[in-house]
Amino acid sequence: MKVTIWIAEGTWEAAVDAARDLAPADADLTLLHVTDEKVTAAAHHAYTGLLGRGHRERDPGVRLEELSQAAAAELLEAAAARLGRDAARQARHGRLEHEVVRAAEDADLLICARDGTRDRLGPHSLAPPTRFVVDHAPCRVLLVWPEPAPGLDSLPPPPPPR
Repeated sequence: MKVTIWIAEGTWEAAVDAARDLAPADADLTLLHVTDEKVTAAAHHAYTGLLGRGHRERDPGVRLEELSQAAAAELLEAAAARLGRDAARQARHGRLEHEVVRAAEDADLLICARDGTRDRLGPHSLAPPTRFVVDHAPCRVLLVWPEPAPGLDSLPPPPPPR
């Protein structure tokens, strides 16, 4: 069984814990981190649009890419330590939701955590990129809460009768 574990800032611990607790001992595990291209692209475009071209060494987007790569490596290292068993590590850069779906292409299971509103049950418990991943993943998806799930009293009331 191939299991991909999506490591995202703020929720990665829950995804790793679910893999550690639920993935079979002989599963082939991959820790996946994706750096969203939007942030570095905005920095590149701001620099070229406002400050000109030709001086790549002054482009803040380059430094931001370096910092993002270092942060991704640190996060993957922390996730591997928490997992406590062998796992491949994969760092990708691009459109977040598309890269996660592509990375899950050969997986049997994708484990990810809810990353939206955490104080109530419902569709807002998923941020748009995670909703896209859940809807488009080419494999089974295990979706976990990053902390205990809200109670059933957080369900919205039924619609009024007509």
